[in-house]
Amino acid sequence: QDLHSPPAVPEAPSSPRQEFPADWSIKTRVLFTSSQPFSWAEHLKAQEEAQGFAQHCRATETALPRSVQEPRLCRELRCAFQQSLVYWLHPSLPWLPLFPRLGADRSMAGKACPWAQDEALQQVLMSDWSVSFTSLFHLLRAGLCPYFYVCAAQFSVLFRAAGLAGSAVPTAAVAPTTRGLRRAMHSEGIEFSLPLLEESRSRKQKNSEEGLEAETAGGLGGGSSVEDAGEPTPSDDDDDDGSFSWLEEMGVQDKVKKPDTVSIQLRKEKHEVQVDHRPESLVLVRGSNTFRLLNFLISCRSLVAVAGPQAGLPPTLLAPVAFRGGTMQTLKARTLSGRARVQGGFEDVFSLEVLGPVLPHALHALTLVLAPAQRGAFRALLSPHEPSAAFNSPAAPPQESGQQDLPACGLQPRTLDQLRQSPTLGKSCIRWLEMKDYAYTWKA
Repeated sequence: QDLHSPPAVPEAPSSPRQEFPADWSIKTRVLFTSSQPFSWAEHLKAQEEAQGFAQHCRATETALPRSVQEPRLCRELRCAFQQSLVYWLHPSLPWLPLFPRLGADRSMAGKACPWAQDEALQQVLMSDWSVSFTSLFHLLRAGLCPYFYVCAAQFSVLFRAAGLAGSAVPTAAVAPTTRGLRRAMHSEGIEFSLPLLEESRSRKQKNSEEGLEAETAGGLGGGSSVEDAGEPTPSDDDDDDGSFSWLEEMGVQDKVKKPDTVSIQLRKEKHEVQVDHRPESLVLVRGSNTFRLLNFLISCRSLVAVAGPQAGLPPTLLAPVAFRGGTMQTLKARTLSGRARVQGGFEDVFSLEVLGPVLPHALHALTLVLAPAQRGAFRALLSPHEPSAAFNSPAAPPQESGQQDLPACGLQPRTLDQLRQSPTLGKSCIRWLEMKDYAYTWKA
């Protein structure tokens, strides 16, 4: 169906650029299409596969020409393709789909889970997971791992090293969250912010001010913009007893019924709950608070489901580099071909399907390989794991400089340069990407 109905060009794609923005969401599927065949990606030889694994483990940079005339005969290209498909996973249970974890109860139902009723086995799994999690965190703090994901049944966490996403300090983003989780983090002394919620509030305040100015100038009310519709509208400062001091100045404080403490608390809780499970509930933790978050997650009861198909199963750890207890995995790739209807007849369409989890560095590495192989022209349909789209929220104040040296983090220099940039996609992610004449356009 994808071949015979090629993706339509979006109404408003971006202007052509030499690089597309970093996308921190995890893709579950990427479908590349091109007028040039992808036969070079088929049936890799054993030596090419082994060389690709070695290049990944040694973070070897492959210098490919701008255009490869015979991709099937280019050993360097095929090895680089294999290298771009590698990622690391913990735990490794071949009979269980370990990503995604949010909303995956149905896909896991009926699978063998011997630990579900065995508390001793659950403790062993959790102890082993804690070792792997701590190993990843220490690699990240040392600049040897650029980022990694913790995917639990109720929420996901993205840890990023200092220097990535425009931040000069390590960061961790948690999404989606609930009031209970945020309060538990606060009680453990973890300082955090809600960047998407704060951005929404400032935008509404700006729209309100602009609307007021319009009313004053022309008598026409501005109102709130369409894009704000459906977003939570928690007030910035809930009224408390101190907010009624102006009544005393007027001398009518006894004639006006003020809300009691219980009513004030209920209002605050209502506003807090409004953002639960939404992208705006994303929590950003920075600096030394990421270490407190590590300890909090290891002991957090809600990290592991207590009922259902995921009961007793530790969260999934996903990383671009090796870590203690991690298992090397490869993305599944297959080539397809067909004919698509175009104006005036039919044309041959070739496609390459890559099944996830496609991490941010892998998407960029794949484009670096496809550019010379497909002679600078291809399209990509991206299927994101929707809850992870919120990870594209800002990770640092605008005035902060995030340039840090990360020479041994395991990423290609061009990929690392892309991931250094401050996120610009907000709570959206790239869903369509096209390269034409070696320049990118995209649509979120």
